[in-house]
Amino acid sequence: QVLLVESGGGLVQAGGSLRLSCAASGRTFSGYTMGWFRQAPGKEREFVAAITWSLGSTLTADSVKGRFTISRDRAKNTVYLQMNSLKPEDTADYYCAAKAGTAAVRLGNWSPSTSDSWGQGTQVTVSS
Repeated sequence: QVLLVESGGGLVQAGGSLRLSCAASGRTFSGYTMGWFRQAPGKEREFVAAITWSLGSTLTADSVKGRFTISRDRAKNTVYLQMNSLKPEDTADYYCAAKAGTAAVRLGNWSPSTSDSWGQGTQVTVSS
């Protein structure tokens, strides 16, 4: 059973930075894609960034491109989301997700409904 545990959320001022971590366990993730989604109050869950476990190919949402960077450390089985130049509109619960295959990055699309596993989420609040 896949277990994803997020950490690193918190309160930060606009323009600041945070790094989220997602510790993954329960299986070998070769051939998987790992990603981050976020959900603000009253809004639908939206895609933020994804990375293929084996090759490290990435996909980033236009709304965060140039500010957020996804990476992974295969030795630590951990996925990171480095968030710079944070804006109040980045305030949301951030979720780590795992999905079998690499189509999401290759095709440039990952719908939340097609995720195989989710973490419990970590809250990010950006004050103005």
